Amino acid sequence: MSQTDRQLSARLLSPEEAIAIEARGGTAAAVLLALYGWPERPGLLFTERRSDLRRHAGEISFPGGRQDEADADLAATALREAHEEIRLEPAAVELAGALPPTATFVTGYRIHPFVGLIPDPGDLHLEPNPAEVETLLAFSLDVLREGYAMRRLLRRGIPIHTPTYEVDGHLIWGATARILGDLLDRL
Repeated sequence: MSQTDRQLSARLLSPEEAIAIEARGGTAAAVLLALYGWPERPGLLFTERRSDLRRHAGEISFPGGRQDEADADLAATALREAHEEIRLEPAAVELAGALPPTATFVTGYRIHPFVGLIPDPGDLHLEPNPAEVETLLAFSLDVLREGYAMRRLLRRGIPIHTPTYEVDGHLIWGATARILGDLLDRL
């Protein structure tokens, strides 16, 4: 691990520290914050979910999902899901650390975020899984920071005041925005 990578890891939790943190939510899930261009021009990969899906249709999220029994741990869940959703090879990811788990309010998930360094996305053969992902998105951290705003959204008829990030017409909100905000605060 290079000096720069160690500096990134020092700003994050170890996976063991993160998993030990209590969080609401009955269903364990994990997401991968695939960070490229670190430290000169850092950016993150996101997925835009298909608009015809039953859950989280059209939402912007990090690659991830529920833990399977076959997964060795939650980090393995994040890597498996990233491979399934965008064909990101686990061997191309250097796990740098983790963030505290985040609970979802409506679906009852306990999401464990893992930060992984990846090569430039243009050098990878990434491909959205058409069954789940409409589009693969790559946004620089600078552009994400510029797109931050607290917004009032109406969800299922209930107004919520929540952190959001808007980039090129794409709205990041909910658990993804909370996880993103934690990462940006640490960096």
